[in-house]
Amino acid sequence: PLMSSNIIIRNLDIKNPWYSQNGDGLDLESCKNVLIYDNKFDVGDDAICIKAGKDKDGRDRAIPTENVIIKNNVVYHGHGGFVVGSEMSSGVKNVHVSGCTFIGTDIGLRFKTTRGRGGVVENIYISNIDMINIPSQTIGFNMFYDGNSPINEEDQSSEAEARDEKLVPVTEETPAFRNIFFKNINVINSDEAAYFVGLPEMN
Repeated sequence: PLMSSNIIIRNLDIKNPWYSQNGDGLDLESCKNVLIYDNKFDVGDDAICIKAGKDKDGRDRAIPTENVIIKNNVVYHGHGGFVVGSEMSSGVKNVHVSGCTFIGTDIGLRFKTTRGRGGVVENIYISNIDMINIPSQTIGFNMFYDGNSPINEEDQSSEAEARDEKLVPVTEETPAFRNIFFKNINVINSDEAAYFVGLPEMN
């Protein structure tokens, strides 16, 4: 769905091969007033992904994804269960995610962007999520996202991941994530609880 409104996505069984590069389950882009519930995903890339355009083209579009309720979905495989980004240049706001189960996704709740995107992600409420067998992070924020699969990248817990980054000016190309809330996140057998890589110029 692209630049659409008043959408209901329910009772779907979405499958892609596990090896399908860019085989996302659902990419919701620059849409508003959306219900996504009672679906099952088993895919090769991100399962439920919220987007809003890429870089200058996305900022010029100026149509955020907003007012989205995501409830009672099951994800069996994917790089991320619920994902925001990395293309979010028009902004993402007012999203509520609850009652979802992720079984074996690389990352459970995944937020990703990079310099050049711009855009603001805000007012994201996530509650009552169950996860099992997550080989990477249950919650992951990567503001230096480069497009690789999280389980194929170098060991993210190593000291080699530390960056010697200099501050750059904050401009319209600087992405911002704020007002993101987590409650009742229940996890069994995850490699890492939470992982944060932020931009030095945008806390």
